[in-house]
Amino acid sequence: MTEIRFLDGDAARAWLDDLCEVLADCVNDGASVSFMLPYGVEDARPYWLEVADAAGRGDTLLAVAIVEGRVVGTVQVGIKQAPNQPHRGDVKKLLVRRSARGLGLSRLLMDAAEAEAAKCGKTLLVLDTATGSPAEAIYPRFGWVRVGVVPDYALYPDGRFCGTTFFYKRIGPVAA
Repeated sequence: MTEIRFLDGDAARAWLDDLCEVLADCVNDGASVSFMLPYGVEDARPYWLEVADAAGRGDTLLAVAIVEGRVVGTVQVGIKQAPNQPHRGDVKKLLVRRSARGLGLSRLLMDAAEAEAAKCGKTLLVLDTATGSPAEAIYPRFGWVRVGVVPDYALYPDGRFCGTTFFYKRIGPVAA
């Protein structure tokens, strides 16, 4: 049974070890999600503590997928935006452990994140992902619109350049 849950700062700290394992697993699998190799579980701790702080302040929505008592997937939505962008949220780091892929967790996490962002008044979400990655292929299936590609935008964990594809999705009416 899969449970999707949103974590505040305290809950994120309670699940810190699992969150660190998910991130380290994905980076070591080659995901271009801001971090470089070598990357271990302890390397992920400072990042997740910052996310926990942001979730505690209400700046970030942090969703997790729990299977058999373990966090095996996560996604974030940055909901605190500049004053001229109160309607927009940024989806960040959709991550699923290799051992839990193929269970539909990405869709469950994204559906939950979109619904929760809409409850927070967001009508437009944006995200970026590594061009040519397995992640890039899933977003159109979830209703996201591809905007375009910026070549050599980021690096893979092994240091190679990768292009980045940008997407958006309307989750509410266009603001008047």
